[in-house]
Amino acid sequence: MNTEHGCHPGLWVRPANAILGAPHIHSPQRRVHETHLPQTAHLMRAIAAARLDSLADYAVVDIPAPQPGPGQVRIRVAAVGIGYVDALVALGRYQVKPPLPHIPGSEISGTIDAIGADVSGWQVGDRALAMTMHGFAELALAPAAACRRVPDGVGFAAAAAMPLNYLTALHGLADRGRLQPGETLLVFGGAGGVGTAAIQVGKALGAHVIAAASTPEKRAFALAQGADQAIDTDVDGWRDRLKALLAGRKLDVIVDPVCGTLFEAAFRSLGWGGRHLVIGFVGGPIPALPSNLTLMKGAGLIGVDVRQFQLFERSAAAAHLDTLSAWLADGRITPAVGAVFAFDDFGPALTAAFGGQGLGKSVLAVSGDSQA
Repeated sequence: MNTEHGCHPGLWVRPANAILGAPHIHSPQRRVHETHLPQTAHLMRAIAAARLDSLADYAVVDIPAPQPGPGQVRIRVAAVGIGYVDALVALGRYQVKPPLPHIPGSEISGTIDAIGADVSGWQVGDRALAMTMHGFAELALAPAAACRRVPDGVGFAAAAAMPLNYLTALHGLADRGRLQPGETLLVFGGAGGVGTAAIQVGKALGAHVIAAASTPEKRAFALAQGADQAIDTDVDGWRDRLKALLAGRKLDVIVDPVCGTLFEAAFRSLGWGGRHLVIGFVGGPIPALPSNLTLMKGAGLIGVDVRQFQLFERSAAAAHLDTLSAWLADGRITPAVGAVFAFDDFGPALTAAFGGQGLGKSVLAVSGDSQA
């Protein structure tokens, strides 16, 4: 693999071609071990690509294991959460392009196996989850401050399914949507990763939750996550069916990671002072909204960008992660794990995430104890 495009600090311990000439790329069906490394070098498996043209560019590679620097821990990865954004980034279609070579994966869980300088509160062997980079690997580095403990009784797959979606939901509902106890919340994509997180966080905040999903199976899944009611997404007559479900209640907040064909109809269904939270565009082309509707409804169309939230409001993001960790420990939230893919099935895993049709959060199992 060509490494001339740049390296991630801490992952490529030194330029790979200074050791190997290039890291060896192999298919899941055939591994070839490098024989040109010094005896002291330790290799790990990772999934990487030197370009972002296609998911077919990704392959399993042998690269030097990263060493934790000050303030970092190294996690032996058990599981990685996979979402729509991971697939977008892997394809170079996200608004922020990653350096190359790119190793996907931003939500990991596993066991700490090495600790850098100036780290306190963690020990080798502790179970941890983290939002970091380069998660599609046997070992990954994470800032100690970004790690949270995996509670007893919570499996690694569920832990990896928690951080990003639930932080998005809590930031969106509490900070951007100002959701209050007793208000009514409509969640689009109610069976997906963000949708199931929004359902559970909405219930934890005291809302009445209606989940919108396209099939009976997805609606049943959303109800199993705690939604009070569910509605289909067929355009014809949809507002009338929603009105019947509301039964006189005001629709206060909409969580919308889809922004599809019902975008305007949903906004028109808001009550006075309602808030429509825009989280993503899984539904296809970005829709438009007549600006006069915001005036007529006294309502807001509000963006939710968890990446920039973590960048510009770090202390608030950390506090939200603490809250979510406490909720995970006491069972107030239970991440909905969807399909679990073996490490060598990274291609189907990213394809499934990009399709956005699965139930819950997809997970890549890096080690055999991903459910532990």
